[in-house]
Amino acid sequence: MPQIPRKVAERLAAGIRRFQPILSSAKSRDVGESDTVIIITDMLAEAFGYDKYSEITSETAIRGTWCDLAIKLDNVIEFLLEVKAIGLELKDAHTKQAVDYCANQGTDWVLLTTGEIWRVYKVTFSKPINHELVLEINFSLLNPKKAADIELLFPLTREGWMKSALGEYHTQQQALSRFFLGATILSNPVLEVIRRELKRLSPDVRIDLEQIKSVLTQEVLKREVVEGEQATEAQKKINKAATKLLRTRTAKSVSATVNPPEESASATLPSLVSESEI
Repeated sequence: MPQIPRKVAERLAAGIRRFQPILSSAKSRDVGESDTVIIITDMLAEAFGYDKYSEITSETAIRGTWCDLAIKLDNVIEFLLEVKAIGLELKDAHTKQAVDYCANQGTDWVLLTTGEIWRVYKVTFSKPINHELVLEINFSLLNPKKAADIELLFPLTREGWMKSALGEYHTQQQALSRFFLGATILSNPVLEVIRRELKRLSPDVRIDLEQIKSVLTQEVLKREVVEGEQATEAQKKINKAATKLLRTRTAKSVSATVNPPEESASATLPSLVSESEI
């Protein structure tokens, strides 16, 4: 994740201190959705750094209905926000509503929030359209003195958005997902390492890659990790990365063969001296 500028970190810390009691009071009074939208708008401006009058809009019509809020930079809608009353428990129906707005608008990101709970979803325009929960934050539990909490908020700031911090965070989360790790474990390079280690421990036993893979998929890894749509998608990414790496290595090898590095005089001198000494 990009380094957080000091002024942004200080603004986020001040925002946590300012809005935590406001959210607590609003929740105790059980304020409605419209009042929650007002609080969210202030949070976006004061804590997250968006211009209240030019970059935060509540006038986004989507197929005959209105999305609560949207962030618009250079007249382009970057992400949507679906706001629910602060005392409401977020449910699957709310997620579906937010994702549907995002899909109909054609944006990749949507935030579902009560002001206290912030959920960030990444929408993938496949068939059918998929969504993934990338980030969930309980604003009331954040510590303004804790660097990790400031880092958690940074991708949602204007500065973080301009540096693609949310996209980088998503990529990191994907790399550490159980599906990606499972696909990595079952890849041939890792299976080769496991086989070499097993042969070192049991030199008289013959073991092939398929045997290792079979045991891992049937007895070691959970079925949900190695089967299903997310597991298949992770495997595709592993294969794509491996193919790209192979092409890069092949290109370098061909280049080195066609254009071998010229030996310098200093490089050949030690061998000449060695031969004369013999």
